[in-house]
Amino acid sequence: MMYLPGHTELVPPHRRYDAVAEASAALVIRSYSSSFGLASRLLAPAIRRDVRNIYALVRVADEIVDAPRPEQGLVDRSNELDQLEDQTSAAMITGSSSNLVVHAFARTARRVGIDLDLVAPFFASMRSDLTEVEHDFESLASYIYGSAEVVGLMCLRAFLAEEAKAEARYDHLAPGARRLGAAFQKINFLRDFGEDSDGLGRRYLVGLDPDSPDDAAWSLWLDDIDLDLTAAAAAIPHLPASSRVAVCTAHDLFAELTARLRESSAAEARLNRVRVPNAGKARIAAAAVARRGMPRTARGVDA
Repeated sequence: MMYLPGHTELVPPHRRYDAVAEASAALVIRSYSSSFGLASRLLAPAIRRDVRNIYALVRVADEIVDAPRPEQGLVDRSNELDQLEDQTSAAMITGSSSNLVVHAFARTARRVGIDLDLVAPFFASMRSDLTEVEHDFESLASYIYGSAEVVGLMCLRAFLAEEAKAEARYDHLAPGARRLGAAFQKINFLRDFGEDSDGLGRRYLVGLDPDSPDDAAWSLWLDDIDLDLTAAAAAIPHLPASSRVAVCTAHDLFAELTARLRESSAAEARLNRVRVPNAGKARIAAAAVARRGMPRTARGVDA
């Protein structure tokens, strides 16, 4: 038995490992995402922990695919991704892993009800990034579901874990969670479409050629994102208070990014990644708090 920092009671030794695993997940989100990190700080503490644990696994898988070490080839990355998926699946059964990030994720998955029906599509999308360089509408829809929509569903499981009638509420709110995840992914595709093409050799968005950016296609994708954001906004007021302000903040941050993307031509955005300054992020978060998590629509009008 031992003491944990900040605790006066004796705890079993394995609890220290649990705490270190969750601290590792928190470090991942602090290191890789300022926007997601800002929104997550507005979650209730227990939910914040679970969302960080989800994000950390997602981020590690993404790094295997998108940021290999110089000596790693395609086979090496594929094997590493397979190992991460195998570790994750096993830990979701046993509740433990020697991989700290996987251990943290598995604890959350078991606690909130995330199962392999959500995890397997995620790894399938990550794996497709190793081989698919251009998408059609069907393959893109499948990719976005696995890479983003299921992550929204995982977070929804965490938001509802302690709620009454959680399963019925999950079924009701799942479409909105999927639309929000899809919007986030498409926005990032637009922000990164030059880097994705030049650095990774990938073309995600159908009809948008990085070598000859077309503003009409650019606008069509932004219109599509607006529809996703508006559908997601309708679901946010029905979330528990413990997560509503945070999700509203994330929604409004990405709505702001969409507005800024509209102000840019496709050719300009290809060369300069569109961002929201830190002061703007703070303003958006403060407004979401003031509205108690009632979101703005994709066009920036109060819903």
